[in-house]
Amino acid sequence: MRRILAGATVTALLLVAAPAGAAARPDRLGGLAQQIGRQTLPDRDGWAADGPGTTGGSAATPERTRVVGSRAELVAALGGDNAGNASDATPKLIYVDGDVDGFEGPDGTPLDCADLADPGYRLDAYLAAYDPAVWGRVPPAGPLEEARVRSVANQTRQTQINVGPNTTIVGLRGARLTGLTLMIDRASNVIVRNLTFVDARDCFPAWSPTDGEAGNWNSQYDQISVRRSENVWVDHNTFTDGDNPDSAQPVHFGRPYQVHDGSLDITHTASGVTASWNRFTGRDKLMLIGSSNTVGPDVGRLKVTLHHNLFDGVLQRLPRVRFGQVDVYNNHYRLGGDDFQYALGVGVQSAIYAQNNFFTVDADLDPADLLYDWGGTALNERGTWVRQGGGAARPVDLLAAYNAAHDPDLGADAGWTPTLRHGPVLPAPLVPLVVGPLAGADRLPM
Repeated sequence: MRRILAGATVTALLLVAAPAGAAARPDRLGGLAQQIGRQTLPDRDGWAADGPGTTGGSAATPERTRVVGSRAELVAALGGDNAGNASDATPKLIYVDGDVDGFEGPDGTPLDCADLADPGYRLDAYLAAYDPAVWGRVPPAGPLEEARVRSVANQTRQTQINVGPNTTIVGLRGARLTGLTLMIDRASNVIVRNLTFVDARDCFPAWSPTDGEAGNWNSQYDQISVRRSENVWVDHNTFTDGDNPDSAQPVHFGRPYQVHDGSLDITHTASGVTASWNRFTGRDKLMLIGSSNTVGPDVGRLKVTLHHNLFDGVLQRLPRVRFGQVDVYNNHYRLGGDDFQYALGVGVQSAIYAQNNFFTVDADLDPADLLYDWGGTALNERGTWVRQGGGAARPVDLLAAYNAAHDPDLGADAGWTPTLRHGPVLPAPLVPLVVGPLAGADRLPM
């Protein structure tokens, strides 16, 4: 077992119980918290180790090392001005203590959606005006839609927290980021670790009548969004909708009123991202890699590694990939239910390399449906094991199962082989034993 954990880059520290609570000042943090805050991405640990590697805010001076417990303190630690913080490249190390709520006003007063709505926007009026039976199936336009867009701008200023280059944000035990988006845009060399992300809700979803056969409600805000950035490490976090899941939302125009978007979306030419030891639980859309089918700047970008993550009771985009070379290995998927859609989405010019992943699925979930063709042509898939229902775990060739059930076939060679891996790849049957106990927030000894 020691050899297995070492190969998975899990040190003995992970197995040591850490004291609860957090210090009020950085100089009073425990030694383990200080050590983990200064950690950098290990050599060769996925695409984020490419080029200069990922060091985040490990070089932060004492003046730029902060413990924060509110939205205002987080914005101040990131540079002081949320609108301009994305360009603050000074190394900074930020410890999150407790629950930071994006719906918290400057004076600490809790806000709700009504506080962010433009005076010209009301949901009941919006539903009456743009009901397809009245409006037709064309995109909304006019004063109510314009008021919704202004409302979105209000929420973006409030709940989208901009992160600059050379930053580490790490949670102390029990730390939560609620109702907000960490926006990593044109901000390379960023580390985000040991945080629970909860309910990044959109107060003002957009009705898109031409999205699919029946239209869809679409939301704006991810829990983490990585855009136009390189060398980003997202490690040991938990992503959840908490007590506000999409399944509890009402139905409008015959479609679910969806108020959440992705957990970790990597788009707009971003590249060099490693997502490791995270836990995604009870969510719909998880991870979109590449935002458009348009051939252009994304070609040669969107290089991402996903390893030792737990996808638990989630529905789609695990991940969905366009263009990028995406290494998906040693992840555990626990999937099923009537609303499940697919795991790996093979999109336009995508190059997924999926190796030694383990799927625990409901008895009626056909392994052929774990893949979905979004306009791609091929993927490498090997070493997959599946436990279906209460049956025994067994190796399954997912690609062969997909090709036997669907046309056209997907090819078996995506055209590349990963080289950036830190330590050996575990045999798939061992993945649940290691990932289950160690993936997610509060598994590090903070």
